[in-house]
Amino acid sequence: MRKSHPVRRAVLATAATVSGIVLLLSLKPASDPGSAAAAGGAAPPAAAQSPQGGAAQPIGNGTVTGDAAQTQYGAVQVRLTVSGGKITRAEAVQAPKGGQSDQVTSGSVPRLNQAAVAAQSADIDVVSGATYTSGGYKKSLQSALDKARAAAGSGQGSGEDAGDGSAQARTVTGDVAQTQYGPVQVRVTVSGGKITKAEAVQTPKGGQSDQVTANAVPKLNQAAVAAGDAEIDAVSGATYTSAGYRQSLQSALDKAGG
Repeated sequence: MRKSHPVRRAVLATAATVSGIVLLLSLKPASDPGSAAAAGGAAPPAAAQSPQGGAAQPIGNGTVTGDAAQTQYGAVQVRLTVSGGKITRAEAVQAPKGGQSDQVTSGSVPRLNQAAVAAQSADIDVVSGATYTSGGYKKSLQSALDKARAAAGSGQGSGEDAGDGSAQARTVTGDVAQTQYGPVQVRVTVSGGKITKAEAVQTPKGGQSDQVTANAVPKLNQAAVAAGDAEIDAVSGATYTSAGYRQSLQSALDKAGG
């Protein structure tokens, strides 16, 4: 067998080395930014924006009441207190009552109130055994949030606390007054040193109490605003409710600074 010439072997080795280098260069990955994104890399800044257009609109400070939501068992209406752009308190000022509804309401509403504050939105879970009440609560809660955001967008406070800036309104809830027929609790809105709104957030209910409450409370609310203090007359036929109302009203006025 004839031996290979040394020069020929050197030429062949050099050619193989050059071919290898060319092949490696041809396999270098492209530097296209789009390729990195497709491979799971960081997306361009525009793609990182929220599909909703960014953060949710803030909610205005103050107290705001949502629209009443009608359910199969009665109306549900939610009031929110907002401070620092956050929900600090949620409460149902209307809820189904009478018969079994009393038990359902007492078991579900406190949990819904807590959930609203925790979630800071209307995206809260339904309470087991209170599907209709929960649905109405969420609907009224969303209404209250919408109103609060609209107020924030207009530069005003929310709901009842929206004022002219010179005499900011305050909404204060008095202590619960226990009566022979059930608790009475009054909330007042005070602006410029005057009561501009009074309402009972708790009243005796069930049986004949429903009729007495429906007749007496609107009169007591009007009397409180007219008098500007707790020195109001008892409503005929509603002595206990009237007394409890005046007691809670005085408590609210004391908290508001007279």
